[in-house]
Amino acid sequence: MKLSVVIPAQNEADGIETTVRELHERLERSQVDHEIVVVNDHSTDGTAAVLSDLARDLDCLHPIDNLGAPGFGLAVRAGLAAYTGDAVAVYMADASDAPEDLVVFLRVMEERGVDCVFGSRFSVGGAVHDYPRLKLALNRAANTGIRLLFGLRYGDVTNAFKLYRRHVIDGMEPLLSHHFNLTVELPLKAVVRGYSYAVVPNSWTNRRGGTSKFRIQEMGSRYAFIVLYCFLERWLSRGDYRRAELAGRPPAAVEERTPSPR
Repeated sequence: MKLSVVIPAQNEADGIETTVRELHERLERSQVDHEIVVVNDHSTDGTAAVLSDLARDLDCLHPIDNLGAPGFGLAVRAGLAAYTGDAVAVYMADASDAPEDLVVFLRVMEERGVDCVFGSRFSVGGAVHDYPRLKLALNRAANTGIRLLFGLRYGDVTNAFKLYRRHVIDGMEPLLSHHFNLTVELPLKAVVRGYSYAVVPNSWTNRRGGTSKFRIQEMGSRYAFIVLYCFLERWLSRGDYRRAELAGRPPAAVEERTPSPR
């Protein structure tokens, strides 16, 4: 299985080389066939130049530009339109995700035959390091609300770090989110449309440099919009968007998988 990794990057010149090299080295050591698609999201620093130089050294790196409007979701969507692998993961440019966790995600997908692997930072075996207190409180409140609304046991829907097979990405079109609400749209659509998933603990570490692009005050209504959209699709679409072979099965038959140990 060829793994693609999509990394949106906006003004990440100081850290993107380290992120890409550490990821590549770990995947190479684990003998994972892979490509890394870094999407330059209208950076005004030296991100583009760093990526250009790095691509001459790493054959697996494919830097592209987000030619549309700037935004985390639009940058990821540009990467999802360009990747060539059998499965794709969204990975953060600030090195908050751990390369070894991605290897675990891939092995779980291969061994269990699931359509998706969802990372969970707050389950047994997961970990967060230097998580801002306000952001943590809002994260837990938002995830609790989503979990209760959709009847899920999974409690880290907003975690961007997830792995999807190609047919899942194709089956989630059309994607609507322009910003960080894409991190909610992808897993909720996967669940609502009947794709199987495993939940695997992962670690998260706050960025060591640069500036976070996430703006709490800008995202509340956008998250609410996409959650409501997926909720209405689940209950009012009469299964029109579900996988054809699962159209007659209840959602509980495909929603949850037992968390896998690391």
